[in-house]
Amino acid sequence: MYQTNTGQTIDEQRAEKSPVQLAQLWAKRYVVSVETYDRFPEELDLLETRASIVEHLTSELRSASAKAWNLTEALLAQEVKRHRIDASLIDPWSVAGDVHRVYVKTLNAYAHHVSPQQLSVKISSGLGTIRRHYTSGDPRLIGFVSMQFHHCGQMLLESAPMSERDTLGAYFRVIDDHLYMPLQRAYEAAGRYSYDDERLRVVQVLLPHSTAIAHRVVNRVNHLYPGYQCYTDGLSSETVRVSSIRDTEMFQIYLWTCVLEQSLDVVQQELFPLCVMLYPTLKVNWELVRQMLHLLGREFERYVSGDQVEHYVLYHQALWEMFSPSVFPTAI
Repeated sequence: MYQTNTGQTIDEQRAEKSPVQLAQLWAKRYVVSVETYDRFPEELDLLETRASIVEHLTSELRSASAKAWNLTEALLAQEVKRHRIDASLIDPWSVAGDVHRVYVKTLNAYAHHVSPQQLSVKISSGLGTIRRHYTSGDPRLIGFVSMQFHHCGQMLLESAPMSERDTLGAYFRVIDDHLYMPLQRAYEAAGRYSYDDERLRVVQVLLPHSTAIAHRVVNRVNHLYPGYQCYTDGLSSETVRVSSIRDTEMFQIYLWTCVLEQSLDVVQQELFPLCVMLYPTLKVNWELVRQMLHLLGREFERYVSGDQVEHYVLYHQALWEMFSPSVFPTAI
C-alpha cells in the first residue's frame, strides 16, 4: 500500500476528497442553471445598485421573517398537532435568529458579486449545522424550519426591484437547497468511501445531472396533468414549477444519501414524514409523487450502465413502495 509523506495511503487521501468533490459537483450545477457574475447586468439604475438593494432588503428582513413565521404557522400548526410533534421544540426566536444571519450573509454575497455557486460552497457547512441542530430534536422539524426560510426569501423577493428578482432568486435557492435537502449528510457519507467505490461513482455520475433531470421530469408531469391545481396555483405556473423542480431534486438527494449510507433512515425519519406533513396541506396529490418517482427511474437509466443500477434500485423501489397506492390510494 503506497503512503504519502503525510503517512496516509493514497486511497485514504482520495476518500477525504470525496465529500469535497460532491460539494463541487453540486456547486457546478449552478454554472449551467443560473446566471454567473459575467452575465449580470453591468449597469443598473442609480437607485437600484446592489448596495442600495441590500440595504433596503436588510431593513425589510425582520418584517419578512415575522410574516413568514405567521404564514408557516398558519399552514402547519394543525399538522404539528396531527403528527404529535412537541411544539416546545420549535423555538421561533432561534429560527428567526438563524434566518436573519443566513440572509444577511447571502445578501452580502450578492452585494459583493460572489456567484451563487461560490456561495453554495461557502455556506454549505453552516447550513448543514443549522439542519442538524433542528433535526436532532425531531427530524420532522426540518419541514417547519425550511418553509420558514423559504417564505422569508419569497417575501424579500417581493420587496426587490423587478429587474433583480431572478438574480436574487438564484442566491436564495442556495438556501432552499441546503435546508430542504440533506446535502451535508450526503457529503459526510461520501467521505467514508474509497475513491473508486462503485456506489460513490454512481452518485458522482448522476448528481451533476440532477437539475436537468428535474426539469425534464417536471415538464412531463405538467404535460400529463395540465389542469391540476395546487395550493398556490396550477402546475404550469412559475411559482409552482420552481417548487416542483426543487422537490424533484430533493428526492434525488435523499435517494443518493440512502445509497451512500446504505440505509433508508434518512427517508424514513425525514423525507416521508416531511411529505406527509406538507403535501396534503399544499394540495399535492400522491399520484404526482408516484409519477415523479417513476420518471426519475427512467431518467437515471440515461446516464448509468445496467450493472450500476443495482447500487440504487432497491432504495428507489423502497421509495416507490412508501408512496404506493396501497399506502396512499388517492388518485387524480
